[in-house]
Amino acid sequence: MTNSALSHRAWLAALVLSASVSNAQAAQAQEISLSSLDGTTLKAWVLQPDNKPRATVVALHGCGGLYATLGSRKGLINARHQAMADRLVGQGYAVVFPDSLTSRGVTQLCQQKLGERSIHQRERRRDALATLNWVAVQPWADASRMALLGWSHGGSAVLASTDAREPEVAAQPVKARVAIAFYPGCATSLKNGYQANTRLLMLLGALDDWTPSAPCVELGRKIAAQVQVYPGSYHDFDNPVGSVKLLPDIPNGVNPGQGVHAGPNPAAREAANALVLEVLAAAFD
Repeated sequence: MTNSALSHRAWLAALVLSASVSNAQAAQAQEISLSSLDGTTLKAWVLQPDNKPRATVVALHGCGGLYATLGSRKGLINARHQAMADRLVGQGYAVVFPDSLTSRGVTQLCQQKLGERSIHQRERRRDALATLNWVAVQPWADASRMALLGWSHGGSAVLASTDAREPEVAAQPVKARVAIAFYPGCATSLKNGYQANTRLLMLLGALDDWTPSAPCVELGRKIAAQVQVYPGSYHDFDNPVGSVKLLPDIPNGVNPGQGVHAGPNPAAREAANALVLEVLAAAFD
Protein backbone atom coordinates (compact mmCIF):
# COMPACT_ATOMS: atom_id res chain seq x y z
CA MET A 1 0.00 0.00 0.00
CA THR A 2 1.17 3.50 -0.77
CA ASN A 3 0.50 6.30 1.67
CA SER A 4 0.79 9.06 -0.90
CA ALA A 5 -2.33 11.02 -1.72
CA LEU A 6 -3.84 10.55 -5.13
CA SER A 7 -6.19 12.97 -6.87
CA HIS A 8 -9.64 11.78 -7.82
CA ARG A 9 -8.75 12.01 -11.50
CA ALA A 10 -5.62 9.96 -11.05
CA TRP A 11 -7.55 7.41 -9.01
CA LEU A 12 -10.10 7.03 -11.78
CA ALA A 13 -7.31 6.63 -14.29
CA ALA A 14 -5.76 3.83 -12.23
CA LEU A 15 -9.17 2.28 -11.76
CA VAL A 16 -10.33 2.15 -15.36
CA LEU A 17 -7.45 2.79 -17.73
CA SER A 18 -6.79 -0.94 -18.20
CA ALA A 19 -9.60 -3.48 -18.52
CA SER A 20 -9.06 -6.89 -17.03
CA VAL A 21 -9.96 -8.42 -20.35
CA SER A 22 -9.51 -7.28 -23.93
CA ASN A 23 -12.45 -6.14 -26.02
CA ALA A 24 -12.21 -9.39 -27.98
CA GLN A 25 -12.68 -11.41 -24.82
CA ALA A 26 -15.28 -9.22 -23.19
CA ALA A 27 -18.95 -10.13 -23.13
CA GLN A 28 -20.74 -7.72 -25.46
CA ALA A 29 -23.29 -5.31 -24.01
CA GLN A 30 -26.58 -4.36 -25.64
CA GLU A 31 -28.08 -1.01 -24.67
CA ILE A 32 -31.76 -0.97 -23.73
CA SER A 33 -34.04 1.44 -21.92
CA LEU A 34 -36.63 0.82 -19.25
CA SER A 35 -38.75 2.91 -16.92
CA SER A 36 -37.85 3.16 -13.25
CA LEU A 37 -40.64 2.98 -10.69
CA ASP A 38 -40.27 6.76 -10.32
CA GLY A 39 -40.82 7.29 -14.05
CA THR A 40 -37.20 8.01 -14.95
CA THR A 41 -36.17 6.52 -18.28
CA LEU A 42 -33.15 4.41 -17.44
CA LYS A 43 -30.40 3.39 -19.79
CA ALA A 44 -29.31 -0.16 -19.06
CA TRP A 45 -26.96 -2.72 -20.54
CA VAL A 46 -27.70 -6.40 -21.12
CA LEU A 47 -24.98 -9.03 -21.53
CA GLN A 48 -25.93 -12.60 -22.29
CA PRO A 49 -24.37 -15.73 -23.76
CA ASP A 50 -27.21 -16.76 -26.10
CA ASN A 51 -30.97 -16.47 -26.51
CA LYS A 52 -32.08 -19.35 -24.32
CA PRO A 53 -33.99 -18.74 -21.05
CA ARG A 54 -31.54 -18.43 -18.20
CA ALA A 55 -30.88 -17.05 -14.75
CA THR A 56 -30.15 -13.33 -14.64
CA VAL A 57 -28.07 -11.12 -12.35
CA VAL A 58 -29.13 -7.48 -12.00
CA ALA A 59 -25.89 -5.66 -11.15
CA LEU A 60 -25.85 -2.26 -9.43
CA HIS A 61 -22.89 0.10 -9.84
CA GLY A 62 -21.28 2.12 -7.06
CA CYS A 63 -21.05 5.87 -6.47
CA GLY A 64 -18.53 6.26 -9.29
CA GLY A 65 -21.03 5.07 -11.88
CA LEU A 66 -20.89 2.33 -14.46
CA TYR A 67 -18.39 3.62 -16.98
CA ALA A 68 -14.69 4.12 -17.54
CA THR A 69 -13.89 7.84 -17.71
CA LEU A 70 -10.40 7.76 -19.24
CA GLY A 71 -8.33 5.73 -21.65
CA SER A 72 -9.31 3.41 -24.49
CA ARG A 73 -12.41 2.21 -22.62
CA LYS A 74 -13.75 5.71 -21.94
CA GLY A 75 -17.54 5.58 -21.99
CA LEU A 76 -17.62 1.77 -21.82
CA ILE A 77 -18.44 -0.41 -18.83
CA ASN A 78 -15.45 -0.11 -16.52
CA ALA A 79 -13.00 -2.84 -15.56
CA ARG A 80 -14.64 -4.04 -12.34
CA HIS A 81 -18.10 -4.32 -13.83
CA GLN A 82 -16.87 -5.83 -17.12
CA ALA A 83 -14.81 -8.44 -15.29
CA MET A 84 -17.82 -9.55 -13.25
CA ALA A 85 -20.04 -9.58 -16.33
CA ASP A 86 -17.54 -11.75 -18.21
CA ARG A 87 -17.35 -14.13 -15.28
CA LEU A 88 -21.13 -14.44 -14.98
CA VAL A 89 -21.81 -14.71 -18.71
CA GLY A 90 -19.12 -17.38 -18.83
CA GLN A 91 -21.22 -19.35 -16.35
CA GLY A 92 -24.29 -19.03 -18.55
CA TYR A 93 -25.99 -16.17 -16.73
CA ALA A 94 -27.39 -12.99 -18.23
CA VAL A 95 -26.32 -9.72 -16.61
CA VAL A 96 -28.24 -6.43 -16.62
CA PHE A 97 -26.65 -3.15 -15.47
CA PRO A 98 -29.16 -0.31 -14.91
CA ASP A 99 -27.47 3.10 -15.06
CA SER A 100 -28.88 5.13 -12.18
CA LEU A 101 -26.55 8.11 -12.59
CA THR A 102 -26.17 9.33 -16.17
CA SER A 103 -29.83 8.50 -16.74
CA ARG A 104 -30.44 11.36 -14.29
CA GLY A 105 -27.70 13.64 -15.60
CA VAL A 106 -25.17 12.75 -12.88
CA THR A 107 -21.72 11.26 -13.50
CA GLN A 108 -20.57 10.39 -9.97
CA LEU A 109 -21.57 10.71 -6.31
CA CYS A 110 -18.33 9.75 -4.59
CA GLN A 111 -17.05 13.29 -4.03
CA GLN A 112 -20.42 14.59 -2.81
CA LYS A 113 -21.25 14.69 0.88
CA LEU A 114 -24.07 12.36 1.76
CA GLY A 115 -26.46 15.19 2.58
CA GLU A 116 -25.79 16.94 -0.73
CA ARG A 117 -26.49 14.03 -3.04
CA SER A 118 -29.41 14.21 -5.47
CA ILE A 119 -29.63 10.43 -5.92
CA HIS A 120 -30.37 8.38 -2.83
CA GLN A 121 -31.24 4.79 -2.01
CA ARG A 122 -34.88 5.54 -2.79
CA GLU A 123 -33.98 6.07 -6.43
CA ARG A 124 -31.58 3.13 -6.50
CA ARG A 125 -34.27 0.84 -5.02
CA ARG A 126 -36.80 1.93 -7.61
CA ASP A 127 -34.33 1.35 -10.41
CA ALA A 128 -33.41 -2.11 -9.14
CA LEU A 129 -37.01 -3.21 -8.69
CA ALA A 130 -37.99 -1.89 -12.12
CA THR A 131 -35.07 -3.77 -13.66
CA LEU A 132 -36.16 -7.01 -12.00
CA ASN A 133 -39.66 -6.44 -13.39
CA TRP A 134 -38.24 -5.79 -16.86
CA VAL A 135 -36.12 -8.94 -16.79
CA ALA A 136 -39.06 -11.04 -15.63
CA VAL A 137 -41.01 -10.45 -18.87
CA GLN A 138 -38.14 -10.97 -21.31
CA PRO A 139 -38.48 -14.08 -23.47
CA TRP A 140 -34.87 -15.08 -22.79
CA ALA A 141 -35.17 -14.82 -19.00
CA ASP A 142 -36.28 -17.25 -16.33
CA ALA A 143 -38.30 -15.03 -13.99
CA SER A 144 -37.92 -17.50 -11.13
CA ARG A 145 -34.12 -17.32 -11.25
CA MET A 146 -32.94 -13.77 -10.68
CA ALA A 147 -30.32 -12.27 -8.38
CA LEU A 148 -29.29 -8.81 -7.23
CA LEU A 149 -25.61 -7.92 -6.95
CA GLY A 150 -24.08 -4.54 -6.14
CA TRP A 151 -20.93 -2.72 -5.08
CA SER A 152 -20.65 -0.04 -2.37
CA HIS A 153 -23.48 2.45 -3.08
CA GLY A 154 -24.92 -0.29 -5.27
CA GLY A 155 -24.41 -2.75 -2.42
CA SER A 156 -26.47 -0.46 -0.21
CA ALA A 157 -29.02 -0.42 -3.03
CA VAL A 158 -29.16 -4.21 -2.80
CA LEU A 159 -30.14 -3.83 0.85
CA ALA A 160 -32.67 -1.10 0.04
CA SER A 161 -34.20 -3.30 -2.67
CA THR A 162 -34.60 -6.37 -0.46
CA ASP A 163 -35.90 -4.74 2.72
CA ALA A 164 -39.26 -6.40 3.40
CA ARG A 165 -40.33 -3.43 5.52
CA GLU A 166 -40.39 -1.12 2.49
CA PRO A 167 -43.85 -0.90 0.86
CA GLU A 168 -42.32 -0.82 -2.63
CA VAL A 169 -40.40 -4.00 -1.90
CA ALA A 170 -43.41 -5.72 -0.36
CA ALA A 171 -45.49 -4.84 -3.43
CA GLN A 172 -42.90 -6.20 -5.85
CA PRO A 173 -44.45 -8.88 -8.10
CA VAL A 174 -41.12 -10.68 -8.51
CA LYS A 175 -38.09 -10.82 -6.27
CA ALA A 176 -34.49 -11.91 -6.37
CA ARG A 177 -33.73 -15.44 -5.27
CA VAL A 178 -30.47 -14.23 -3.72
CA ALA A 179 -28.86 -10.84 -3.03
CA ILE A 180 -25.11 -10.20 -2.97
CA ALA A 181 -23.57 -6.97 -1.69
CA PHE A 182 -19.89 -6.05 -1.95
CA TYR A 183 -18.87 -3.64 0.86
CA PRO A 184 -22.24 -1.89 1.30
CA GLY A 185 -22.91 0.86 3.79
CA CYS A 186 -24.95 -0.93 6.45
CA ALA A 187 -25.39 1.69 9.18
CA THR A 188 -28.78 2.93 7.97
CA SER A 189 -30.17 -0.55 7.39
CA LEU A 190 -28.96 -1.63 10.84
CA LYS A 191 -30.52 1.42 12.50
CA ASN A 192 -33.84 1.04 10.66
CA GLY A 193 -34.38 -2.66 11.39
CA TYR A 194 -33.73 -4.06 7.92
CA GLN A 195 -35.48 -7.37 7.20
CA ALA A 196 -34.26 -9.32 4.19
CA ASN A 197 -36.87 -10.74 1.82
CA THR A 198 -34.34 -13.16 0.32
CA ARG A 199 -31.04 -14.86 1.03
CA LEU A 200 -28.31 -12.27 1.56
CA LEU A 201 -24.52 -12.51 1.18
CA MET A 202 -22.27 -9.59 2.15
CA LEU A 203 -18.60 -9.47 1.12
CA LEU A 204 -16.57 -7.05 3.22
CA GLY A 205 -13.05 -5.72 3.68
CA ALA A 206 -11.69 -5.85 7.22
CA LEU A 207 -9.73 -2.61 6.68
CA ASP A 208 -12.49 -0.73 4.86
CA ASP A 209 -12.48 2.90 6.06
CA TRP A 210 -15.10 4.06 3.53
CA THR A 211 -17.99 1.70 4.31
CA PRO A 212 -16.72 -0.10 7.43
CA SER A 213 -17.45 -3.76 7.93
CA ALA A 214 -18.59 -3.63 11.58
CA PRO A 215 -22.20 -2.44 10.95
CA CYS A 216 -22.59 -5.08 8.24
CA VAL A 217 -21.26 -7.81 10.51
CA GLU A 218 -23.77 -6.74 13.15
CA LEU A 219 -26.59 -6.59 10.61
CA GLY A 220 -25.69 -10.03 9.35
CA ARG A 221 -25.77 -11.39 12.89
CA LYS A 222 -29.21 -9.93 13.53
CA ILE A 223 -30.81 -11.32 10.38
CA ALA A 224 -28.72 -14.51 10.01
CA ALA A 225 -27.24 -13.40 6.68
CA GLN A 226 -24.08 -14.89 5.24
CA VAL A 227 -21.16 -12.52 5.85
CA GLN A 228 -17.58 -12.90 4.66
CA VAL A 229 -14.92 -10.47 5.90
CA TYR A 230 -11.61 -10.53 4.05
CA PRO A 231 -8.54 -9.65 6.15
CA GLY A 232 -6.05 -7.13 4.81
CA SER A 233 -8.67 -5.75 2.43
CA TYR A 234 -9.92 -2.22 1.80
CA HIS A 235 -12.88 -0.89 -0.13
CA ASP A 236 -12.92 -2.05 -3.76
CA PHE A 237 -10.84 -5.12 -2.91
CA ASP A 238 -12.29 -7.04 -5.88
CA ASN A 239 -11.18 -4.55 -8.53
CA PRO A 240 -9.10 -6.28 -11.24
CA VAL A 241 -6.94 -3.19 -11.87
CA GLY A 242 -5.01 -0.60 -9.88
CA SER A 243 -3.56 -0.74 -6.38
CA VAL A 244 -4.59 0.45 -2.93
CA LYS A 245 -4.54 4.26 -2.78
CA LEU A 246 -5.51 6.99 -0.40
CA LEU A 247 -8.35 9.02 -1.92
CA PRO A 248 -8.13 12.37 -0.11
CA ASP A 249 -11.11 14.01 -1.82
CA ILE A 250 -13.77 11.55 -0.62
CA PRO A 251 -15.71 13.46 2.07
CA ASN A 252 -17.51 10.46 3.56
CA GLY A 253 -16.06 7.55 5.47
CA VAL A 254 -14.81 6.57 8.91
CA ASN A 255 -12.57 9.66 9.19
CA PRO A 256 -14.33 12.57 7.44
CA GLY A 257 -11.91 15.02 5.92
CA GLN A 258 -9.03 12.55 5.90
CA GLY A 259 -10.00 10.59 2.81
CA VAL A 260 -10.44 6.85 2.40
CA HIS A 261 -8.46 3.93 1.02
CA ALA A 262 -9.55 1.80 -1.92
CA GLY A 263 -7.95 -0.81 -4.12
CA PRO A 264 -7.59 -4.49 -4.85
CA ASN A 265 -6.49 -7.44 -2.80
CA PRO A 266 -5.98 -10.21 -5.39
CA ALA A 267 -6.37 -13.08 -2.93
CA ALA A 268 -9.58 -11.63 -1.51
CA ARG A 269 -10.85 -10.88 -5.01
CA GLU A 270 -10.42 -14.46 -6.17
CA ALA A 271 -11.96 -15.87 -3.00
CA ALA A 272 -14.94 -13.51 -3.21
CA ASN A 273 -15.53 -14.20 -6.89
CA ALA A 274 -15.48 -17.93 -6.25
CA LEU A 275 -17.97 -17.50 -3.42
CA VAL A 276 -20.27 -15.41 -5.63
CA LEU A 277 -20.40 -18.21 -8.20
CA GLU A 278 -20.95 -20.81 -5.48
CA VAL A 279 -23.84 -18.87 -3.96
CA LEU A 280 -25.47 -18.20 -7.33
CA ALA A 281 -25.23 -21.84 -8.32
CA ALA A 282 -26.80 -22.92 -5.03
CA ALA A 283 -29.60 -20.35 -5.39
CA PHE A 284 -30.42 -21.15 -9.00
CA ASP A 285 -30.17 -24.93 -8.92
